[in-house]
Amino acid sequence: MGRVRVAGFAVSLDGYGAGPEQSLQDPLGKRGTELHNWFFGTKTFKAMFGQGGGSEGVDESFAHRSMDGFGAFILGRNMFGPSRGEWPDDDWKGWWGDNPPYHALTFILTHHARDPLVMEGGTTFHFVTDGIHAALDRARDAAGAQDVKIGGGVSTVRQFCRPA
Repeated sequence: MGRVRVAGFAVSLDGYGAGPEQSLQDPLGKRGTELHNWFFGTKTFKAMFGQGGGSEGVDESFAHRSMDGFGAFILGRNMFGPSRGEWPDDDWKGWWGDNPPYHALTFILTHHARDPLVMEGGTTFHFVTDGIHAALDRARDAAGAQDVKIGGGVSTVRQFCRPA
């Protein structure tokens, strides 16, 4: 069985992992992209979106380790989309387009049920309504010997780091 870990999660010196007021225009919140500028130019980030090039060095090394070796992902609802409450419809398929960067089963924590969403590249989003422990059990089963990544957002990371 693999490990459960948080990797490549940016946090500001004053403890913020995203900006306020998430929206379609600001998926990471206002000024939230500033936390991730180190990542955007790396080979790993560019490859996640089918692009060539990108930087090497310490940022690339860290970026690669933050996406490599995972057999499943767990994300909070806001990492999937900007809507709150009931799903307005099934049209929204995530921030990333038809081929999200996960390429594995990805479990979205939510209070509102939705059918699984199969995407290109091997990503299938499963919407888990029965809590973090159920999501973790499902992700561990899906990951097998590989690791499970707790991919954020901030609230999701906090829930998994809180003592049981």
